Amino acid sequence: VLLVEPYANDSLDDNINPVGRLFYAASTFICTPNSLSQEVGLGLGAQAGEARLRKVFNEAGFSSFRRATETPFNLILEARK
Repeated sequence: VLLVEPYANDSLDDNINPVGRLFYAASTFICTPNSLSQEVGLGLGAQAGEARLRKVFNEAGFSSFRRATETPFNLILEARK
């Protein structure tokens, strides 16, 4: 799986910047409600951070997870079974 996510650090304090604020606003209105409507309903939103996403993929049975690359606006993560 190749996952392209809005750039987010694992700590809220590290995400408080102009772009992070925009990502949190979009996440609040789009990503989080959509996630909560799913059966699992984790409510991660767009600012979950790499560590939390790694945990979700590990729990789903993926054995390999890495940051493939990043841009100032996106994290590109790779997961393999």
